Amino acid sequence: MSRIGRKAIALPKGVEVKIDGQHVFVKGAKGSLEMDVMNNIAVAVEDGQLNVTRANDDKPVRAAHGMTRALISNMVDGVSNGFQKVLEIVGVGYRAQMQGKNLVLSLGFSHPVEVVPPAGIEFACESPIKIIVRGIDKQLVGQVASNIRGYRPPEPYKGKGIRYAGEYVIRKAGKAGAKK
Repeated sequence: MSRIGRKAIALPKGVEVKIDGQHVFVKGAKGSLEMDVMNNIAVAVEDGQLNVTRANDDKPVRAAHGMTRALISNMVDGVSNGFQKVLEIVGVGYRAQMQGKNLVLSLGFSHPVEVVPPAGIEFACESPIKIIVRGIDKQLVGQVASNIRGYRPPEPYKGKGIRYAGEYVIRKAGKAGAKK
């Protein structure tokens, strides 16, 4: 059996789980999320814990067992604590600022880049070079952060661009380093 799939999910206080056939609803202090579960996978609430089991050992069912448990665990974490990704901007003249709920980026283009947050996502700018993406859906937070990083990914020569906090960018020597 899947090691991850076998682990029970502890339900923190204030988190409600409702199971309607193959549809799982998770509601907490920060919001609510829902997902459909594969037919051969069962989800049950027992003693304040959530258990994910599978009906048989077919390869696609085995593959989906641990993934389903991880997705439900992320839903429980999201509605209780939420998720965030921190992005840093490196480069002279590159900066970010908030305009209402929208994020406006100056990244060296001839025009500012305006990012409208999708439903369930909020942006924060602690400083002109630090962007925080917050939300309850882990996949959506990661995708929005990746989209923002995609406007100006870090380049290998000077390191300019948008990077995740703590991301290491491998630097290249450039032309001057090749002549030695």
